[in-house]
Amino acid sequence: MSVTDSGTAGTAVGTSPAVLTPRLRLVLVLLLAAQFMLAVDFSILNVALPVIGKGLGFTLAHLQWIGTAFALCAAGFTLLFGRAADLFGRRRLFLGGLVVLGAASLVGGLAQNPEVLITARVFQGLATAAVTPAGLSLMTTSFPEGPLREKALGLNGALMSAGFTTGAILGGLLTDLLSWRWAFFVNVPVALAVLFIAPTVIRESRPDERPKLDLPGALSVTLGLLAIVFGLTQAGEKGWGSSSALLSPAAGVVLLIVFWAVERKVAAPLVPLSVLGKRSVAWGNVAGLIAFLTETSLVFLLTLYLQEVLGFSPLAAGLSFGVLGLGTVVGGSVAPKVIGRIGSKQTLITGGILQTAFTATLLGLGDGRSWMWLLLVATFAGGVGNMLVIVGFMVTATSGLADHEQGLATGLATMTQQIGITMGTPIMSAIATAAMTGTGAAAVLGGLKVAIAANAALVLFGTLTSALFLRGARSSTQ
Repeated sequence: MSVTDSGTAGTAVGTSPAVLTPRLRLVLVLLLAAQFMLAVDFSILNVALPVIGKGLGFTLAHLQWIGTAFALCAAGFTLLFGRAADLFGRRRLFLGGLVVLGAASLVGGLAQNPEVLITARVFQGLATAAVTPAGLSLMTTSFPEGPLREKALGLNGALMSAGFTTGAILGGLLTDLLSWRWAFFVNVPVALAVLFIAPTVIRESRPDERPKLDLPGALSVTLGLLAIVFGLTQAGEKGWGSSSALLSPAAGVVLLIVFWAVERKVAAPLVPLSVLGKRSVAWGNVAGLIAFLTETSLVFLLTLYLQEVLGFSPLAAGLSFGVLGLGTVVGGSVAPKVIGRIGSKQTLITGGILQTAFTATLLGLGDGRSWMWLLLVATFAGGVGNMLVIVGFMVTATSGLADHEQGLATGLATMTQQIGITMGTPIMSAIATAAMTGTGAAAVLGGLKVAIAANAALVLFGTLTSALFLRGARSSTQ
């Protein structure tokens, strides 16, 4: 299949510019702005949940659906929309998703009852599932493999990780100074600005021949992912022994097995098994899954530490993560240079070792505020390491593929990212809760340390998989 792309960057090998032109800089700024906004949406409502619940009459049992409704759609539909971007046009899906996101954010900010708010979150999740892989595939096809793409993905990774941290801070500030409704409204002007400029800067990219959409594969993988993510969120809410936490992931696994069987036989598979069989795609996504799962769940664990053990307010706890955000920005900025010097595999290993070491140092935290220095140093350095892994993952998992497969590759990478973010908190919450013996700050701290140890062990496991199973090419085309 050939791909037509009339953008200035081109997508064919040898036609992309070797330097950032003014037009490409603007393309990059627009795509980064959209991705940052989507990352902020993952966490911006966390601090505001109790206020929203009281304002709109959510019961405590239903409050978690504000996050779950978004996560289910963002993770469950991203692979489908990633492939749709390849088939029907990346720019078209990117811009259409932004329209939905802006409208859903406006509706969410104006909501007067729980039903409208949850509906808005569903459409925000669907928009995220469309815009994120489409935006990433526009980025990977606009910039050639090598330094330019690595720089773009490095900035993208830094802003997305920083966006998750920024969301917690911004949500607290907006809720305290204005209203929780501004956590929704803030998306509208950003979406409008991108929609106004993007059509004149970003050119369409689409296949010359449009194959049939693999409907059985699309249905089985989407329903399977929805079932798994739903089960994980229920585990965090009701415990791992609940029926929904056990049956839903089991059903999801069965559906994914069905998906695998379908892909082996269908003429135009949603995910060609030849792509999944590439080491760079398979093991790169394993590294990315663990990177997102561990760092976002560590934020949750440290939020509990700051509030339940040290007694900080939610806003003060959120502001404390500004140091972590700074670490991710530094990591994202240096990652392209590190990849250029030692290759993406060694960058994954180096970042993983750094993240493992500084996550493990958090086991030294005590029950007094004098230990804040350790938390700030460890989260900064761990954030640098985590971002080296994330950028290394994005470069690895999207390299060595034809342009017409970039939407699929970025869809897989986006799915990995969003499932990792969704899985992390319920897994670490369950570990911490099971390890707590008794009540009080000491019991909470003991449970959190067990979860932090598990977090560090998981990072180390991901580092070992990269070391053992990825090829050691210096370039990003492993």
